[in-house]
Amino acid sequence: MSSKVYIAGLGIISAIGNNVNECIASLENEHAGMSDIFYLKTIHAKELPVAEVKLSNDELALKTGLSNKISRTALLSMIAAKEAIDDAAIENFDDLKTGFISANTVGGIDKTEIFFQHFYQDKIIGNLHDVVNHECGSITELVADKLNINTYTTTVSTACSSSANAIMLGARLIKAGMLDVAVAGGVDALTKFTLNGFNTLLILDNAFCKPFDEHRNGLNLGEGAGYVVLVSETIANSLKKEMYCELKGYANANDAYHQTASSPDGKGSYLAMLGALHEAGLNADKIDYINLHGTGTQNNDQAEGTAIERLFNPRYPKMSSTKSFTGHTLGASGGIEAVFSALSVKNNYVYPNLRLQTPIKEFPFSAEKTFTKDLTIHNVLSNSFGFGGNCSSLIFSKV
Repeated sequence: MSSKVYIAGLGIISAIGNNVNECIASLENEHAGMSDIFYLKTIHAKELPVAEVKLSNDELALKTGLSNKISRTALLSMIAAKEAIDDAAIENFDDLKTGFISANTVGGIDKTEIFFQHFYQDKIIGNLHDVVNHECGSITELVADKLNINTYTTTVSTACSSSANAIMLGARLIKAGMLDVAVAGGVDALTKFTLNGFNTLLILDNAFCKPFDEHRNGLNLGEGAGYVVLVSETIANSLKKEMYCELKGYANANDAYHQTASSPDGKGSYLAMLGALHEAGLNADKIDYINLHGTGTQNNDQAEGTAIERLFNPRYPKMSSTKSFTGHTLGASGGIEAVFSALSVKNNYVYPNLRLQTPIKEFPFSAEKTFTKDLTIHNVLSNSFGFGGNCSSLIFSKV
């Protein structure tokens, strides 16, 4: 049993960088990852900006040692998970009770779309290998096998809160003594299914998104992967390296208000943040920075802001949405933003909220506009709120 859970390793790939260092450099230099669609084959290529990883499947495969014929989702997952494991530098990694808890929402749909394109034309020419790894769990298993993780493997798919819930599950398994180490986070690749679905909901911005701005028009979809290596207190004490931070609090709530919308009063958001504070044993005034869910849609930002006002009034922490850089990476967002949050605690970073011009008039607070590293950040709250009102919050604290 472990009373505390620490973060020993970080790994990420996104539209703003192919590893942790590249992503932080983009955040500091205010380089967003949105652009016209290049890799995804879609009729919306010149209409809707997205935040694609700037590598082809062939290039991703070369980095991973996996076949370029498998799903882009698996390729992205492998790159970020491997970076996190290498960063943790656990010498006896294979001898420990290690789990891979990975989230995604699209599985291998990118390959399924190719299959059906051919199958629709001629029912005998579709390649069945393209649908073998269609479901979400298959992606996790492919990567776990390559990483030689076999104590415990599972997949979480709860829309945009998926990765946060994967990290939460990893922490609980370590605290229960079932695992020594958990590689936890998530991945999602862009697909036509995702793009068309969100476009149908009328929540995509045809310009670069501006979260928590009064004149926000919607979100930009993104892709990528983010993982943290969670370790027990015993493992942390045995390592030669300094831990990034402690995963001190976490909570999940579900207001079940609507299939795709958050409750206007932010009930689920409020309960998730409150539960995470309770788990961490912290009062609201101890949070120094909030990595906002901050998608840029009218509903999401209004609901999250309402919950923040209810919980933090009158002292508001620094806050920003890094989705203004990475786009909304859906099932990967909680993992990607966990990496950013851990680095915020370790290095005292506060990230900018790009393109913010007019703060939302109803709220007595505003997001940050510049990258800063001259503050002391003790506790960071990271929010990931998904479809169906599934809301999760994580708290990362200085060691």
